[in-house]
Order: sequence, then structure tokens, then C-alpha cells
Amino acid sequence: MVALKVYVLLFTAFFFSGLMQLSMAQDKPATATRVVDAKAIDQAISYLLMFAALFVTYFAH
Repeated sequence: MVALKVYVLLFTAFFFSGLMQLSMAQDKPATATRVVDAKAIDQAISYLLMFAALFVTYFAH
């Protein structure tokens, strides 16, 4: 049972890390300079908060 929880947690972590990579790669500027994209930062924070909520509800049961 504990091993299953570990596998579910690892799968979820890799899944959300992939989503965050996709959200950060959507609106790349055409120039070579680095520009902080506020939308990508907000989206990454929202994914982290959703993952934290999923983690808390999963282990609360």
C-alpha cells in the first residue's frame, strides 16, 4: 500500500512538472534576451498550488 502511494506521488510530480514546462514554453519571445513573463509565472504558481492541494487531499484520506 505504501509503495502504491509512492508511485502515485512520483507519477503526479512528473505529470505536473511536464505541465509546468509546457506552460513556460508557450509564449517565448522571439529575441534572444530573457524576459520575465508574468503569465507563465502565475501559471506555474497555480500548478504548484493545485499540486499541493492534491497532495494534501490524497494523504488526508
